[in-house]
Amino acid sequence: MTSTAPAEAAEPLPPPRPPLSAQTWRECAYLLSGMPLDLIAFVYVLAWIYVGVLLSVTVIGLPVLALGLLGCRLFGSWERARTRALLRLEVEEPSPLRRTRGRGFLTWVWSSLKDPVGWRSALFFVVRLPWTVITFTVVLTAFFVAWPLLPWLARWLSNVDRALVRALLSPSDEMERRIAELESGRTTVSDAASADLRRIERDLHDGAQARLVSLAMDLGLAKEKLTEDPEAAARMVEEAHGEVKLALQELRDLARGIHPAVLTDRGLGPALSAVAARCAVPVRVSVELSGRPAEAIEGIAYFTASELLQNVSKHAAARQAEVEVWRAGDRLMLQVTDDGRGGADATAGSGLAGLAERLAAVDGQLAVQSPPGGPTTVTAELPWRERRPGASQKEATR
Repeated sequence: MTSTAPAEAAEPLPPPRPPLSAQTWRECAYLLSGMPLDLIAFVYVLAWIYVGVLLSVTVIGLPVLALGLLGCRLFGSWERARTRALLRLEVEEPSPLRRTRGRGFLTWVWSSLKDPVGWRSALFFVVRLPWTVITFTVVLTAFFVAWPLLPWLARWLSNVDRALVRALLSPSDEMERRIAELESGRTTVSDAASADLRRIERDLHDGAQARLVSLAMDLGLAKEKLTEDPEAAARMVEEAHGEVKLALQELRDLARGIHPAVLTDRGLGPALSAVAARCAVPVRVSVELSGRPAEAIEGIAYFTASELLQNVSKHAAARQAEVEVWRAGDRLMLQVTDDGRGGADATAGSGLAGLAERLAAVDGQLAVQSPPGGPTTVTAELPWRERRPGASQKEATR
């Protein structure tokens, strides 16, 4: 008599499934690998503080503390990299060490001692070592005793580490991020100033300077012909007179592009009205300000409006435009509107993008609303800074 095996016994077994996910393995690796790094960093911080305090009565005490803070920054950078790799936590790097104004060794020491990033990194490794000992012990024990609970234990324990990293190793607050933005903005302003200087040099070299050189040569020839051919010399002098007028006009245009006198003497309203009069389309100007902002802010607002009106003339195909300026709390608002074709985009690498970067460098903003077919509204927002008393008189006498 033969017997047959049950049907279910002949069916293939399901494929084995890993008991732990990849994320759990990464979390376990993070919790176990933290022990050597935290132990080294903890010993380093204690030794550094001990030696620095002992030597603080000598001239090398403060430099030792300053160098120790740089080491704490380095340990913090390693920990952030480990957190990003194993916990998949995106931690921004803090701003670089800021230097106090001035040069020299003492200035560097003072800047380093005031570094909040270094001090927070030192505090992190002092606080974290006891916690690392606990997590190391719990995870290692769970591998042999409480295997089914390991995924939950690894997640809970690593969440505490995530919180510690965010609290002490991330940029401390909005201020640090703002510092980094302003440092980037300062570079943008410096590049823009260099570009403006190169433009002025090029305009002088190719324009007024070349014209004046030609004028000097013509006057030299006229001087030679004065006794031989007075009529020809008179014609050459007359031509030179016309060249002088053109050179003066070029110099006036160049000076107006640097900083117009009407802006210094009379403010934004008359200066923008002068710009509007030169625009290719009719422009209505409305300036409602009870006072004048700081010279730098006023100049930025003027050149922003000038560039926007140039864009209207060249690209908008508009019939009319409007410039409005007003104050809203601690902000100076500038708005340029036209009824042209629209389609302007500040993110497409155009002149609007450069304008937005320049405004951002002084804590300003640029908003563009330009649907296809128009109308286009560009709003610039600048910080309102009070004008120094007597600034107009000082500028006018320069």
